[in-house]
Amino acid sequence: MDLAVATAKRGCAPRYAHRVLPVAVSNGDVIIIVVLIAVPIAAIAFAGAGAVYREIGKGMFAMDHENPRAGPSLESKADRAAQQAEIRQMLQAKAYRQRERGEEPLDVDEEMRRIQTPKVDVRADPALVEEVRQLVLARNARRLRQGKEPLDVEEEIARQIRDLDGLGE
Repeated sequence: MDLAVATAKRGCAPRYAHRVLPVAVSNGDVIIIVVLIAVPIAAIAFAGAGAVYREIGKGMFAMDHENPRAGPSLESKADRAAQQAEIRQMLQAKAYRQRERGEEPLDVDEEMRRIQTPKVDVRADPALVEEVRQLVLARNARRLRQGKEPLDVEEEIARQIRDLDGLGE
């Protein structure tokens, strides 16, 4: 029985009628109200977060850039000497490991000569080869400053000597 009907029969006014609004909301109405409130808030949050999403994967730990080479520049004689010492040390370690395994050890001096032998035409003038080498080293220094990958010195010298070889014909 309805509260208003029961109180009318007893002849007294309902006690809480002035405080309580007669509102009945179904579950479907609640869902629609929540969606209508949440969707605009989510749209505003999503639109404002676009810059944040574009920054994902960037920053101090990102791998989207090339790091300059960490090795010596090889422009000075001291740098070249240090490189040669490191190469010799690696070859000696390789020979030691081969000897420990019972294999024929590597001849360190022969391997050093093979590595140091320029890969350029032996008919080329040594002064020209040295001048081209200095030009290639200068180009590599410029490429490093620009953030580019340096050229392989010996291959570039050989290429330029080949190019210069055909000029006189």
